[in-house]
Amino acid sequence: MSRVRRVVPDVLAAVDLGSNSFHMVVARHSHGQLVIIDRLREMVRLAAGQGESGRLEDAAMERALRCLERFGQRLRAIHADSVRVVGTNALRRARRKRWFLERARAALGHPIEIISGQEEARLIYSGVAHTSPYSPGKRLVIDIGGGSTEVVIGEGFEPLLLESLSVGCVWLTANIFEDGRISEKRFERARTAVRLELEPVQEAYRKLGWTQAFGSSGTVRVVGDVIRRLNPDSPRITPDSLRSLAERVVAAGHADDLDLPDVDAERAPVFASGLAILLEVMDSLGVARLQVAEGAMREGLLYDLMGRFTDEDARVRSVRAMERRYHVDPHQADRVEATAVALLQQAESEWSLQDPLAELVLRWAARLHETGLDIAHSKYHRHSAYLLEHADMPGFPREEQQLLSAMVGAHRRPLAFDALEDLMPPWDRHAEFLIVLLRLAVLLHRGRSPQPLPDIRLNVKGRALSLQLPARWMREHPLTLEDLEQERGYLKEAGFRLTIA
Repeated sequence: MSRVRRVVPDVLAAVDLGSNSFHMVVARHSHGQLVIIDRLREMVRLAAGQGESGRLEDAAMERALRCLERFGQRLRAIHADSVRVVGTNALRRARRKRWFLERARAALGHPIEIISGQEEARLIYSGVAHTSPYSPGKRLVIDIGGGSTEVVIGEGFEPLLLESLSVGCVWLTANIFEDGRISEKRFERARTAVRLELEPVQEAYRKLGWTQAFGSSGTVRVVGDVIRRLNPDSPRITPDSLRSLAERVVAAGHADDLDLPDVDAERAPVFASGLAILLEVMDSLGVARLQVAEGAMREGLLYDLMGRFTDEDARVRSVRAMERRYHVDPHQADRVEATAVALLQQAESEWSLQDPLAELVLRWAARLHETGLDIAHSKYHRHSAYLLEHADMPGFPREEQQLLSAMVGAHRRPLAFDALEDLMPPWDRHAEFLIVLLRLAVLLHRGRSPQPLPDIRLNVKGRALSLQLPARWMREHPLTLEDLEQERGYLKEAGFRLTIA
């Protein structure tokens, strides 16, 4: 599959907008390696008070925006060439979040992608795998966040089993330790909540197995530091060491009274819930020892970002996997892709489609527009759109997957742009133009002929298009001419004017 190739930038940055803390890590690309040159972390507690309604509290949003202004200032000062920003559980659950995301983008200077729990788990595993010494066999990775807990088994750099559990330390604190009081009964309630989340998946993890277990991110790191300070002879986290620590935490009676090394005032309110999650996960899965990993999701973001400039773009692998799974005709996909890109090159300046993502998503839509044929021919474009919206596609943030689905769903029949209303700017506007290009490319190859198309000229001015084809070729392809006449009507209803010469 053809793809856009670019040189890896000198400086890359990743920003992780977690439910509890915001992290930023900056790295320099040198001789094929990433060298970390800066890290920032602020505890924002974006999910605090979110509740079942999903509404973000005003105070939490203000804390987040102030933090992002500081991150943005730092990014501008170091001249980061490529930046990726992702939001996790709190933003996944948030309702009516467009206002916040637009203000956050302005504060940071970069768009924010909201990723699925599966994608979060994949990136976490990548961060741990790329920053841990190589060892044969499978590894288990546990990551406790503010709004969710990710559990992954992988081998080498490839995840094999991923789960994102809808329980995190901020969520548990708000629902069980909301007033700061800690008791044995509450601690057991917290463990039960985790157990209920784990029960449907724990057998699959035990069956697959692992040779090493790692814990990543702040909760595990702080727990490990506390255990080592209290017992220097305990190099790793074990269920017994966690139970001893839990007894001390329960005996304190209140988060304000925790007298533990390395647990500061910011960490104390969520420490009991994080400890309960970690103890229950280790007990339920039968984890005997846990090592503290150096990397986490932000490092995974950096390596994933670097992969987008090389041959390791996870999104390209996902597209290839979807093609195979739904038996896409690769020759037809090649034809439509080539024509769509040729049309884009003639229209990108007038339609402001120079962003590299425009070409990428047009290529992917061209390759995947027929996935729905594997379900049924009737209304297959709708089946295709549904599959692309709801499938697990590693590497794709929600917004890109939603954009891809919207384009494919509108590639034939009467044209409607209803699905574009929920897209973030500028793609809510740019998607219209990409859809038109995709529709023309699909239409020109409707006959599925292996013969190459003649030279096609496309001129655009605003929403007016002029498509120029050789007269002789048009005489030899009357059905294509008829299709183009029908397409002229569809485009007119959508506010475009197509002329054919």
